[in-house]
Amino acid sequence: MPKSVAPLFHYSYSSVFLIGLFTFCTPVTLFAQENETAKVEKADRAITGFESIEESQPLWEFGAGGGYAQTPNYPASSERNHVALAAPYFIYRGDIFRVGDGGGVRAVVAEQSNWELDLSFDGALSANSDEDDVRQGMPELDFLFEVGPQLVYLALEDTDERGRQKRLNFRLQARAVFSTDFKRINQRGYVIEPEIEWQQRGFVTEKTSLSVRFSMTFATEALHDYFYQVDPVFATNERDVFDAKGGYLGSEFSVGLGFPISKNIRGFIGGSISSHHGAENEQSPLFENKLNWQAGAGFVWRLYTSDARANY
Repeated sequence: MPKSVAPLFHYSYSSVFLIGLFTFCTPVTLFAQENETAKVEKADRAITGFESIEESQPLWEFGAGGGYAQTPNYPASSERNHVALAAPYFIYRGDIFRVGDGGGVRAVVAEQSNWELDLSFDGALSANSDEDDVRQGMPELDFLFEVGPQLVYLALEDTDERGRQKRLNFRLQARAVFSTDFKRINQRGYVIEPEIEWQQRGFVTEKTSLSVRFSMTFATEALHDYFYQVDPVFATNERDVFDAKGGYLGSEFSVGLGFPISKNIRGFIGGSISSHHGAENEQSPLFENKLNWQAGAGFVWRLYTSDARANY
C-alpha cells in the first residue's frame, strides 16, 4: 500500500498511489509574506511547491485538484485499477494535529528539530474484481485504513552552492490495518514499514520538486490472509486451497516530480516499481506478479491560504 503516500503502505490495491502523489505535490505558499514568522525546522516537512525551506508555511490552505493513476488491485496482482480522481484538498499544519502535506493525517506526540513521533492515519479505496480474474467468486477487497505510531528522523537538510534544497528522512511505521464495507469493520492485522525518502527542490528548475522513496513492508498473517488465503469453500480446479503466513510482503521504489503550471496551479507525475521477490506467500494462487508498477499524473489548484503561519 503506498506511500505513500507515504501514506498507507505503498502496496495498497487502490488509488492510494494517486492520493500519495496528490498530497506530496500539493502546492504550498507561492510567495513570501511580509513579516512572516521565522521557520522552525521540523523532521517531517515536505519541500514541495514554490516555498523555500527557509520560509514558514500557511497554517492552512484549501484547493482542488484531479488526476489519473493505474495501480494493481492488491500486492502482486496482475489485475489493475484505473482511477480517475477529482476532489478538494485541505492542509492544516498545527503544532499537534496535521492534515495533508505529504503526511496523511497525524497527531504529533513528541517532536524535536530532527525527529518526530506521531500517531498517523491513512487509507486506501476498495478494488473491484473482474469476472475473469483469479479472485472470481471470492469476497471483494474492501476499503482499508490504518492507524499507528510513526517515527520520523531527519538525517540531512542542506542547500548546495546552486541553491538546491535537499532533505533526507528515515521513517519507521507500525500500524494496525482495518477493512470496512461501511457496514462493519474487520481487523486485518499489522504492518511494519521502514522507509527512506530523498526530497529536493530545484531538481530541474528552481520551482520543481523531486521525491524519491524506498520502502519495505512486513505484515502479520491476518493481512496476508486477506490478500492471499484461499479457504476450501473458494477452491476451484484452477485455484487450490492455500494457507497464507505472515512475513515479508514486498519492497517499493517510487519517484514523484512536481512542477509549476501557473501561479497557483502545480502539476505532478510519478511512478513506482514494486518487487515481491522473496515474499512470504509467493506460492499462493492469488499471487501473480513478482514485479509490478504504478503510475499517475495530475494537478492541484491552490485557492485559499491563511494569513496565519505555521511554526515550520
